[in-house]
This record gives sequence, C-alpha cells and structure tokens, in this order.
Amino acid sequence: MKKILFVFALFSLTIISCGETKKEDVKKEIETPQEEAKEAPAAGNDMIALGEKLFTDKTCVSCHQLDAKIVGPSIKDIVKIYDQYDASLVEFLKGNKEAIVETDPGQVAIMKANLDGFVKDLKDEELEALAAYMKNAK
Repeated sequence: MKKILFVFALFSLTIISCGETKKEDVKKEIETPQEEAKEAPAAGNDMIALGEKLFTDKTCVSCHQLDAKIVGPSIKDIVKIYDQYDASLVEFLKGNKEAIVETDPGQVAIMKANLDGFVKDLKDEELEALAAYMKNAK
C-alpha cells in the first residue's frame, strides 16, 4: 500500500513539474488512488469477517482459542508455526499438507475427522478467509 502511494506521489510530481496537466487533473488523479486504497482494506476486512464467521459456524472455536490450548493449539500458536515454516494454512485445510503444529497421532486423527466433516465443502475463497481471520485474530 505504501509502495503504491509512493509511486503515485512520484508520478504526480513528475506530471506537475512537466506542466502538462492542469491542477484539476492532478487533483482528480490523486483522489482516485485514495478511493481505491479505501476499498482494499474493506475487502480485506470482509475476508477476515467471513473467516471469523466460518471459524465460529464450523465450530473451529470449540477446539481452538486465540491464546489458549483447549483441545487443539491456540490460533496464535498455529499461525506462528505456519509462518515459521512458511507453510500454507489453506493447503493444510484442503487436506493437501500434513499437520505441522500438532503431530500426536491421536490428535491428528481427531483433527482430520473434524476437517473432513466441517471444512471439506468450503470453497477456496472461504478457506482463504479462514486463514486471513486466523492470521489477523487479536
């Protein structure tokens, strides 16, 4: 986001210094990216909100809390380990990757049964939303 604004600022300064456009045109150009910038976080917030709703509706919350291990590891621990190994939560949720946070065979079996029952029917966008929520949970 900062890079986009920086590039746009340089672009605007170039146009102004060349004197090829009117001040009104420059003002319109500056306002357009700011409107787009307002939309981008909203889209991200929509994904996070969808992820939070799915996390609750699919009963993930019954095993995973933000800061505490209940049945499964906390959300913060999961995200920390996935970030540490540069692994994809979405690929794990799809069943394409093995568990890297909880490796106890009994816990993994329970987790796989829950994933098969609760998230196997989710679309890629919904899985991305779940991951976005977990990464941004506070």
